[in-house]
Amino acid sequence: MIPEKTTVTVAGSTVTVKGPQGELSRTFPDLIAITINGAELTSVPKNDSREAKAMWGTIISHIRNMIAGVNTPYEKKLIVEGVGFKVDAKGTDLHLALGFSHPVIVPIPSNLAVKTEKGTVTIAGIDKEAVGAFAAKVRAYKVPEPYKGKGIRYSDEIIRRKQGKKSA
Repeated sequence: MIPEKTTVTVAGSTVTVKGPQGELSRTFPDLIAITINGAELTSVPKNDSREAKAMWGTIISHIRNMIAGVNTPYEKKLIVEGVGFKVDAKGTDLHLALGFSHPVIVPIPSNLAVKTEKGTVTIAGIDKEAVGAFAAKVRAYKVPEPYKGKGIRYSDEIIRRKQGKKSA
């Protein structure tokens, strides 16, 4: 389960994962006992409570995402569609022109890399949660509308189009 160039350490309820791309650390609720046997990671609920059973799979999923992220960074692509809609990464800020009377300036988190090309924004980082949260934050500034499809959408998102008004 643990790749060769990756090391996982458990100290109490804190799990630290180091890999070629960087290091991630996260503290989990003290409901699951996590042990490492060579290249295998095992987990067992510490008690038989409902909360421990619910968190068991969630914690393992977070650890898998951490291991995958330090080996290959996560990436989300956003597509900006609309006449006059522009996006540009300048330094530590993302500048968006979305048809408002003012430009929208979004600060880029330090643990993420943002690249912009014509009409697309690529957000990359080793923390899956941070990549998804920043992509959702940028998308929320101009959600795609169903009539012309203008707005910011994920690259794999399909916008259901509506017909609009019928002329008599």
